[in-house]
Amino acid sequence: MRDSRHDNGFSTRAIHHGYDPLAHGGALVPPIYQTATYAFPTVEYGAACFAGEQAGHFYSRISNPTLNLLEARMASLEGGEAGLALASGMGAITSTLWTLLRPGDELIVGQTVYGCTFAFMHHGIGAFGVTIRHVDLNDADALRAALSDKTRMIYFETPANPTMRLIDIAAVAEAVRGRDVLVVVDNTYCTPYLQRPLELGADLVVHSATKYLSGHGDITAGLVVGRQALVDRIRLQGLKDMTGAVLSPQDAMLLMRGIKTLALRMDRHCANAQQVADYLSRQPQVELIHYPGLPSFAQHDLAKRQMRLPGGMIAFELKGGLGAGRRFMNALGLFARAVSLGDAESLAQHPASMTHSSYTPEERAQHGISEGLVRLSVGLEDIEDLLADVQQALRACA
Repeated sequence: MRDSRHDNGFSTRAIHHGYDPLAHGGALVPPIYQTATYAFPTVEYGAACFAGEQAGHFYSRISNPTLNLLEARMASLEGGEAGLALASGMGAITSTLWTLLRPGDELIVGQTVYGCTFAFMHHGIGAFGVTIRHVDLNDADALRAALSDKTRMIYFETPANPTMRLIDIAAVAEAVRGRDVLVVVDNTYCTPYLQRPLELGADLVVHSATKYLSGHGDITAGLVVGRQALVDRIRLQGLKDMTGAVLSPQDAMLLMRGIKTLALRMDRHCANAQQVADYLSRQPQVELIHYPGLPSFAQHDLAKRQMRLPGGMIAFELKGGLGAGRRFMNALGLFARAVSLGDAESLAQHPASMTHSSYTPEERAQHGISEGLVRLSVGLEDIEDLLADVQQALRACA
């Protein structure tokens, strides 16, 4: 079989990489290893596994054959050496940062990140002696001024949740070349189908695999991909000893099932979102709209360089601010009022009172999250039905 090589196409690897049915009794779908522990042929073998001298499974908090296949498949899709599966996106983020940062270190963060990430940084590791600095990472002078001999990591989302602000991954990686500084990118909004940060110079990629990678809203999961040595440290320190954020084999199987259709789904998400964004951009009730696929988007050129397609997420503000935004969301019929994103179903939410409520009002203003901002996750429904729902909601809120 050719599935162990990286020269197959994206969807081929998403379906086949790392698995030979004939090595598993002909089972076309990989088996689920629903076990917590593993038998050793000898005491010496078990001791060698625990010492890291022997490759093998010895406890499913550390490794499991079902998870290993998922991790290898994601590493292939992201272009990394190794992957690590965890129980949630926050499990992936916290395991990574607890492992790689120490008291006295400085962490440079993009201007806007997911609310729970923000809370963990400022009230979690920030309370244990790590200095957090938010910086406009597209401002080369600001980034250079923020760097010090204590800087150990730069962390950002692109596009950022919920503002859709992009960051030039290659430029940030170039700015710290030669320094002992890791570049970590949350690639949840894009997935490796639209954007591969490791190929642009990042050291690690994290995902909330609950979102587009799963695609069906029926599991929570997280992933880390990067260099083997870094991923091994996160597995044996952050996951094993600090967070215990273990993904179940059953959920790993469901996640692999979702990844098989990732390319098809992302094409549809992006096509639908482009049409919804085009429609909203022409409506007089819309004050501002943020979508990388619009020529009016301030970073449209960067989006075309860095992303294969502009994604399935839209952020916008209506004239009338918070009141108009709430009336719009309450009038929606097909779009569900729900947090999360990347599901087959279209979703609408209010960041200031939901996903980013962990920011204070002053912090939201500082980080560009207005009180009237509406976030849409455009799903896989027929575009005519989605546009009709948006149209009637705009009429209702007027």
